[in-house]
Amino acid sequence: MNYNYRYRLRPSDALAEQLAWTIDTCRQVYNHFLHRLNRNGDTSAYSEQKLLPGLKKWWTDLKQVHSKVLQKVVQRLYDNLSTLRGRKENGYRVGTLKWKAPGEYRSFTYSQSGFKLKNTSGRTKLWLSKLGEIPITFHCDLSDDAEIKTVTVKREPTGKWYAILGVETPDDPPEKPENPEEYVGIDVGILKYVHDTDGIAVESLDLSDERERLERAQRDLSRKEHGSANWEKQQKVVAERHAELKNKRRDFLHKLSNYYAREYDFVAVEDLDAKGLVELPGNSRNRVGVAWGTFLRMLDYKCEREGTHFVAVNPRETTKECAACGVSTKKPLWVREHSCPACAFEADRDANAAWNILSRGIKQIGVGHSESTSLESRCDSDGLRKSRSDFRTPVETALPVDTSVSAKRVVETGSPPLKREPSGEREGGVAH
Repeated sequence: MNYNYRYRLRPSDALAEQLAWTIDTCRQVYNHFLHRLNRNGDTSAYSEQKLLPGLKKWWTDLKQVHSKVLQKVVQRLYDNLSTLRGRKENGYRVGTLKWKAPGEYRSFTYSQSGFKLKNTSGRTKLWLSKLGEIPITFHCDLSDDAEIKTVTVKREPTGKWYAILGVETPDDPPEKPENPEEYVGIDVGILKYVHDTDGIAVESLDLSDERERLERAQRDLSRKEHGSANWEKQQKVVAERHAELKNKRRDFLHKLSNYYAREYDFVAVEDLDAKGLVELPGNSRNRVGVAWGTFLRMLDYKCEREGTHFVAVNPRETTKECAACGVSTKKPLWVREHSCPACAFEADRDANAAWNILSRGIKQIGVGHSESTSLESRCDSDGLRKSRSDFRTPVETALPVDTSVSAKRVVETGSPPLKREPSGEREGGVAH
């Protein structure tokens, strides 16, 4: 299995200057081969990489950059071109690849060789060819059988440096059970971020304070003279505010997706067109802020990692259909309760949608399931009731049925299962 681990680098001023020089040199190499590509359309990444040794004869600065790093720069150009062509073939209107200006190119990658983790005087350091040893905050040890395949050094807009280690382990993903025992259907929304078939509703993350600080910093930036020292200083403040928003949101999504991937054998969600929803008129800012697409991608790969069935179903009319009898009933968005005129089944609007999502997921994937997953066995005259006697919320707290869980508790408290090592993606020094 392949994992990415993200660690903070602590370079000295001299090393930071050398790292910045390497990035800018890679940017110039990228632009050089983009110029060649624009003049000769029949080139390939392999043929262009073979030109690098000859290029060093007159471009002597390239001798100070590891050969694998330069090869990955060329590969990056042709990967971008392949992505552009793929979007065009799918009907999107696309332009052409643009030259990278200073500040638009922020990373370089070592592949297979040119890097090593060292323990110097009891402290872990990352050795990079042509650069030397860089102190690293090694917050999470790698397993003994893990092999580092790539190292990407990245400078964030805040000015902080990170190393992303691409690690490969010989372990295969766990086999998915033929007859899952723990099922869950998940409906996502804006006010309630998720509402599942176990009656747990997690509120959306409140980022109003972070957004206010970001807007205040942006207003201060607009008052500075563009390009001045104060403008550059305030620009870093704006970048830090953006990073606060991003890190808090991703921390919340990592913990929530980990919970569902590890606590259940079968997870059904809506196959949402997140980009299409954002483009709809009205309330687009909130749709962007909740990051449904990111949550579903995290849930997908984590279910694969944990051996959990993951299925995305057609979301059409999951809110309108009655989960008990299937009769479709129109209801405006402000109506938050489902009341079926045919069978008199009543439930929360989102809970009813979650049951429909679970039902469609079971039919779509065709796995065996027990009678305990049917709606009739898990509801009574008062509505939905949980069937798991020991279910745990994302903060490991036993709560009453149909209980709303504050997003703040998910972010601040976390959950003991999330500390199991090793686990997938790492963000900002926090294991997820």
